[in-house]
Amino acid sequence: MVAVLLSPIYILLILYILRWNLWWLSACSSIFRKKAFRIIYSFVFLFISLSLIIAFFIREPSLKWFFKHLSNYWLGTLLYIILTVVIGDIIRFILLHINRVNKVKLHSRKTFIISGAIVTFCIVAVSTYGIIHARDLKTKEYEITIDKTCETGDMKVVLIADLHMGYSIGHSYIEKMARKINDMEPDLICIAGDIFDNEYDALDDPAAITAALKSMKSTYGAYACWGNHDISEKILAGFTFGSKKSLTDDDRMSSLLQDAGVTLLNDETVCIDDSFYLIGRKDIARVRKIEHTRKSPEELTSGLDKSKPIIVLEHQPKQLSELSEAGVDAHLCGHTHNGQLFPGNLTIGLLWENPYGLEKKGSMYSIVTSGVGVWGPDMRVGTDSEIVEIQVSFRKD
Repeated sequence: MVAVLLSPIYILLILYILRWNLWWLSACSSIFRKKAFRIIYSFVFLFISLSLIIAFFIREPSLKWFFKHLSNYWLGTLLYIILTVVIGDIIRFILLHINRVNKVKLHSRKTFIISGAIVTFCIVAVSTYGIIHARDLKTKEYEITIDKTCETGDMKVVLIADLHMGYSIGHSYIEKMARKINDMEPDLICIAGDIFDNEYDALDDPAAITAALKSMKSTYGAYACWGNHDISEKILAGFTFGSKKSLTDDDRMSSLLQDAGVTLLNDETVCIDDSFYLIGRKDIARVRKIEHTRKSPEELTSGLDKSKPIIVLEHQPKQLSELSEAGVDAHLCGHTHNGQLFPGNLTIGLLWENPYGLEKKGSMYSIVTSGVGVWGPDMRVGTDSEIVEIQVSFRKD
């Protein structure tokens, strides 16, 4: 229903942008005013613009792969087209109301051409940077001290999230991630959900991905929880659609993790080396769609020996106060992508108590990563794809 309502708005927006493009090109040269050029240009522009809708409905695997890739690049570019048009209109409005500005020059063909060239350069430059930067996998380091003793001694925890394996993220990038993790020599690997991007069939090489995840080495193993995209569901422009009847829990996803040696914790607790607890929490979005119930913070920690460190692995950074009051020492999450694309990184804090990074809630540390992969647009601007390395110290008695 949402897709049906938004489609006319999207098409009108595309036609508006196309009209401005044709006006600017016509001003640049008489060649661009020719009917043949305008028809060809309009066809190519609309082909790219409608690629996300085509990808949603098409079923043939190779064509779907092509249109998914094209639409993921287009989505990010479209964001910056809209931003530059809005900023340009604001600047133009301000200049029109400044008495000292020559209104004739402002409306001149030369000014129009130069303005369009600047806008085009900015869009191309930012989009190109975003595509390249999305694959520049960084390492983010934090140090925390938990005021409890732990028989393991201090340890190094690696946190990754939001791999979004599928059309944008393939086996080669996962192999790169695994190599970086092994270079860190972690004691524990935590994967905080959105491992898949809704479609298992979008994986370019499941066997290679399984091998890459299996190659990750740590003292105590790798553990994961599900995220809101770890479910078989139709996806359009990064957003999921479909009735609850059409939603399924694809067993191939959990089988891949099992084959890779990754332990899935779904509202489940393990006591590692009889020294500390690791709890994997159900994702709230999956609960609403297919799982229906999940434990409260109090239920998660009920019956545990709270003299031992308690770490909760969850996809979305929610209920921070409740988790802290329930005796949790560290809460490891993803989901937010830190906004992924500017200006999202400036506004994401309006939606989340801890949108990114390290914060302390009572005695509990909340750590949220921007993620390894991308959601929707295959770009990052103003944020990093990252692996988080957490140096955990404990009280020495």
